[in-house]
Amino acid sequence: MTATSRRAVGLDFGTTNTVAALADPTGEPMLVQMDNGDELFRTALCFWQGDDARGGLAVEAGPAAIREYLELPSDSRFLQSFKSVAANASFDTAPVFDKRFRFDELGKLFLEKLASHAGGSLDRLDRAVVGRPVTWAGSRPEEALARARYDAMFGSFASEILYVYEPLAAAYGHASRLTKPATLLVADFGGGTSDFSVVQVAAPSANQRCKPLGHAGIGLAGDRFDARIVDKLVLPFLGKGGQYRSFDKLLDIPGGYFADVADWSKLALMRNRRTMAELDRLRRSALDPDAIGRMIALIENELGLLLYDAVNLLKRKLSTDEHATFSFEHADIAIEADVTRGEFERWIGDDLARIAATADRALAAAGVDETAIDRVFLTGGTSLVPAVRAIFADRFGIDRIDSGGELTSIASGLAQIARLDDASAWSVGADSAL
Repeated sequence: MTATSRRAVGLDFGTTNTVAALADPTGEPMLVQMDNGDELFRTALCFWQGDDARGGLAVEAGPAAIREYLELPSDSRFLQSFKSVAANASFDTAPVFDKRFRFDELGKLFLEKLASHAGGSLDRLDRAVVGRPVTWAGSRPEEALARARYDAMFGSFASEILYVYEPLAAAYGHASRLTKPATLLVADFGGGTSDFSVVQVAAPSANQRCKPLGHAGIGLAGDRFDARIVDKLVLPFLGKGGQYRSFDKLLDIPGGYFADVADWSKLALMRNRRTMAELDRLRRSALDPDAIGRMIALIENELGLLLYDAVNLLKRKLSTDEHATFSFEHADIAIEADVTRGEFERWIGDDLARIAATADRALAAAGVDETAIDRVFLTGGTSLVPAVRAIFADRFGIDRIDSGGELTSIASGLAQIARLDDASAWSVGADSAL
């Protein structure tokens, strides 16, 4: 395999963060630094109305979106984790003030802002190798729909677009650090999905260094863990478990509202006329109207980002400490609770079991058992959760576990693939990548 001199990039378009790495024909991939000096670009959009903006609607992405949101939360629309709806047929358009945006339109706006903050590094690209999950997020993901939406989103980003499984990209990058043959299990835990690839790594002198053996994935990861925290600590204050009066009957408050509040990709979309009118009617008939009022305040005041930050602060603390305090106080909503790591791990117990079962499916797809795995490489932000790491440390032994570059390893691997003349051999659907 030989390197190419074309302008190529590896792009890890993530649920939480996006990372780009330029393919350097002469050496290691170069992570793209944004204009704020950071390599991580938050996968988020903020819209606000302005007379001097194109079409009367201004937009920013990444850290700039967060800054705009924090300046005027209630007068903006902040969208995050929108990658999670790529394969969701029930998602049609996102309402933003008086306009509606398809998935690909949101994606193109995001890529446009990503490029503008990259200082020209992402202009006039010949090739972009884009990461994608093995299995898309959602309860019933539609592969063809997600592919069509990705094609529409990325079609003009570079002259040639290739899609590579995210854990396979991480495996390719990690293989460059290995000095002898090995069978590698890569586990990528992001915001929306947990994905696995089993790869046979040959000696450094081999013509083909990596041979994919099998893959498996599941549409749950860090955002699902967040939803468990919101369900236990926040939703009871917003009316979950309550009732409302309908004529002479007492009925349970519909659970769909609470499911949407706990889903980062849906919470911001609740701020529309129909949903807000429904919640106002529900508040007037609820046995605990103040609780529904707090839900309305959460939505009207665009508090999704602040809630996200509070939830993730709790997760980070519980990754290093045995107990931590959850605190959220905004717009007449005041919640404080002590949480132990053991409690959190019980909340996500079923999710952990499903993740472990997905790793089993990857081994089965590869035709190997755990004794054949020489190294396990864990990557993605959610891999830092102790209970996630314990699944693999307990099963394979701590001495076989590798990690590092949790937020950048996929982009680096994608860039290394992008520099190959035969990069298409690694794209989803190519024989060598199945």
